[in-house]
Amino acid sequence: MFERVKKYCKVRIQEFDQISEDRKEQLKKVSKYIKDHDHPQLIFVCTHNSRRSHFGQVWATIAAEYYGLVSAHFYSAGTEATAFHPNAIKALQKAGLHVQSAENEENPIYLVSFEKDSSIKGYSKTIEHESLPKSNFAAIMNCGHAEENCPFLPGADLRIPITYEDPKISDGTSKVEEVYDERCAQIARELFYMMNKVSYEVSSNAW
Repeated sequence: MFERVKKYCKVRIQEFDQISEDRKEQLKKVSKYIKDHDHPQLIFVCTHNSRRSHFGQVWATIAAEYYGLVSAHFYSAGTEATAFHPNAIKALQKAGLHVQSAENEENPIYLVSFEKDSSIKGYSKTIEHESLPKSNFAAIMNCGHAEENCPFLPGADLRIPITYEDPKISDGTSKVEEVYDERCAQIARELFYMMNKVSYEVSSNAW
């Protein structure tokens, strides 16, 4: 793992006390789902699949790798496809990740790397996209709009709202970097907490 990413992760782990008890309970439900499945699949869902859901996919993948839970697979999707937003990409880069555009088009495909010779493919897609699992997955709803407008996700074993305020509200303002950095850190912190719980329960064989 790149040294800057590792340092960023260690800081987020030290911030678990910033997570409210209500959110911890929601995250524990997802942890239990991961623990109870040999090859768990999670899809982070947000309306435009441009910001929060990408943060979710990226940090869940990194947290699983950090704790040695490599059998889990993470995806992101939206109720409509737009593009992986540049401000979200910049926040990930500031956290130490390497982000490379693999295709230059309206909805580019990005390769997000947290270690050498390993990358996450990031691009905007709808929940019907062919690359996503169609059954045996958990849907993590990252925004209230997606939660309200996706009342049924065929094939989902678990559907749970873990929502975040949209950093889009800061676009075009002087606080844009601050807000995106805060949201990136919040999602990283909570998903590291989630995977930490999985790691602890697997090692102790208790729940």
